[in-house]
Amino acid sequence: MARGGFPGGGFGGFNMNQLMKQAKKMQEEMEKSQENLASQTFDSTTGGGAVYAKVNGSKEVLEIKIQKDVVDPEDVEMLQDLILTCVNDALKKVDTAASQELGKYNIPGLK
Repeated sequence: MARGGFPGGGFGGFNMNQLMKQAKKMQEEMEKSQENLASQTFDSTTGGGAVYAKVNGSKEVLEIKIQKDVVDPEDVEMLQDLILTCVNDALKKVDTAASQELGKYNIPGLK
């Protein structure tokens, strides 16, 4: 019999060293995927181009541009809504890219 009294060199023929190697390789690949995602930028526009937002894959807002003609002191709420919509759309694009990039690892709870 193999070491530890289990046939096949492990638990029921299961090789623990091979599992650890695979886990380490998967961890390295996931880290590369996360770095790749963080280095990407995602953008969005709303109001026919009146508001523009750019974020990175780490969900940091990098840039916001607002056209002068959309700035109306009498209607600040509209501008706020445009900004929120634009930024949230760009962040959704990050989530979609993260799901595609990290979803291949099939780990529950990981986006």
